[in-house]
Amino acid sequence: MAVDRTCLPAVGADPLFALPTVEHHRLSNGLAVRTVEHHSVPVVTAVLMVEGGSGADPAGHEGLAALTADMVDEGTGALSAIEVSDRMARIGAQYDVDVGPDATVFTLTTLARFAERGVRLLGDLVMTPSLREIDFTRVRQLRLDRLRQLKDVPPTVAERAFLRTLYGSHPYAHLALGTEEALTRLTLDDVSAFHAATCRPSAATLVLAGDLTHQELAAIAAAVCGGWTDPPSPQASARQGPPSPQASARQGPPSPQASAGQGSAAAPLTRAADVPVAEQPHAAVAIVPREGAAQSELRIGHLVTGRSTPDYAALLVMNAVLGGQFVSRVNLKLREEKGYTYGARTGFDWRRGPTPFVLSAAVHTAATVDAIRDSLAEIEGIRGSRPPADAELNLAKASLTRGFPRNFETAQQVARAIGQLVLYGLPDSYFETFVPKVNSVTGPELVAAASRHLDPSKLMTLVVGDHSVIGSQLQTLTSQDLRVLPAT
Repeated sequence: MAVDRTCLPAVGADPLFALPTVEHHRLSNGLAVRTVEHHSVPVVTAVLMVEGGSGADPAGHEGLAALTADMVDEGTGALSAIEVSDRMARIGAQYDVDVGPDATVFTLTTLARFAERGVRLLGDLVMTPSLREIDFTRVRQLRLDRLRQLKDVPPTVAERAFLRTLYGSHPYAHLALGTEEALTRLTLDDVSAFHAATCRPSAATLVLAGDLTHQELAAIAAAVCGGWTDPPSPQASARQGPPSPQASARQGPPSPQASAGQGSAAAPLTRAADVPVAEQPHAAVAIVPREGAAQSELRIGHLVTGRSTPDYAALLVMNAVLGGQFVSRVNLKLREEKGYTYGARTGFDWRRGPTPFVLSAAVHTAATVDAIRDSLAEIEGIRGSRPPADAELNLAKASLTRGFPRNFETAQQVARAIGQLVLYGLPDSYFETFVPKVNSVTGPELVAAASRHLDPSKLMTLVVGDHSVIGSQLQTLTSQDLRVLPAT
């Protein structure tokens, strides 16, 4: 059969995608368990997700959730951090922890034949970390040093300032790393109390995916986590009263594990998604001075609805057209046409609660104001004055759907994906319906979603750059005074 090599082959229809069956279990202690069989490679991944990410940091304790998570693999029982690392190496385990705005996720992947040993090690770390003072002092100092280093990293300076500007005093208003002032004040008692409040089976989900049957995976979950119990509430502890001297003498001093939260009272967490955000301000322009900077770091955006919005698919396609891929409008304008930047993009940092929509780019200092004007024009255009052409729409959909199955190739990817379903309260069938939903988005639906969720009158523009060079130019973008923010 002759092949015409002068043109690309026709693109076929998206193949049907089916996620492996997810079975639901619940232990008597309240721990939710999800099991998934994934037999392509002889490995098993355990994902333990607990409520309370950085959004649960108490006011004045920013960075507590991440510091607590960082302390988990510093030891358990009599094991030191080095001994924990050695045990992981012996079973070929890979460990990771991610602190998001709404939850903290602990992940361990190991060979299937070591699955129970791996899950038990992960369980011991999360349920009964050692939380030693010497480890706490070292880990906190490392995080303080990192914060000081990041003061010289313009993208991080911009992210921190932009979150503070958008959220004000809301629990979402800081990065997981926290602030230097808050970390300096934190104590090991703060970490122990936060661990007790977050690492409890009634507010956690364990996802096991890999080369074992559902029954085998569920049995491992029960064997490892069946004895995990919630610490008593402060009210229950107050009703019980302090132990008698005789009981204290019999019991002896508390163990490090008990101090870490197994037997300590835990205060209720702040659920950031339920905390209202102050009314969004009108469009404003702010600068974090960075004298002598050759580039300006730009952030333009505002808060939109949370991840549960019914417009989610339309917003994804809209973002792909606007700035979510290399050939999107913003990048083609600022990079390819104007030569202002090496790259510009837009995106949603999805959360359970109010979510930032952000356009980000680093542009040459002399092009700062022109780049901002062009960016604002592109955001305005996607709302109706420049609806997407059919070619743009089809390309945007393809960028979201053609590679979609690659997100589920490994047991770890599958386990993490199931964790996302739990985090956002999505049905098990969600991933199977994702491609059809994206492909069904029409041009008018995209424009309608953009009009509902993107509001030029509320767009906040933040620049990290040379105030002495661009300050007066930035003032021309707003009728208000140019806000000058500290680089903290």
